[in-house]
Amino acid sequence: MKYRTLDHTADVMVEAFGRSLEECFSNAAYALMDQMVDASKVREREERQFVVEGHDHESMLYNFLSEFLYVFDVTGMVFSRFSVTFFGNEVHCRAWGEKYDARRHDPKKEIKAITYHMMSVDPVRPLVRVVFDI
Repeated sequence: MKYRTLDHTADVMVEAFGRSLEECFSNAAYALMDQMVDASKVREREERQFVVEGHDHESMLYNFLSEFLYVFDVTGMVFSRFSVTFFGNEVHCRAWGEKYDARRHDPKKEIKAITYHMMSVDPVRPLVRVVFDI
């Protein structure tokens, strides 16, 4: 299991798991996409790469996930596979996906933003928790 949803009054809260914090970030990105569309239907037709940074793990996660919302809004790309590597306070990501198609990808929720509300990053377990504003 990559992630699970948790009860939240108004928004969507997810908890992403992995063997490393990098894998948790990858699975949090998958959770974001899977809340927007059926990520299992997204084909790996194109690769995108980007780098974001932050001053701590929480800001790194926030900036990382926000980049996917930006890319979706600007290019219409959705993704289903992610490779994340940390270099200091930078998050380097390679993501594979395709252009969004409402007929194929089964739209779910419109995610407006990533929030810091109730966000937690535990590099020891490893585990991340994040709320998506809908």
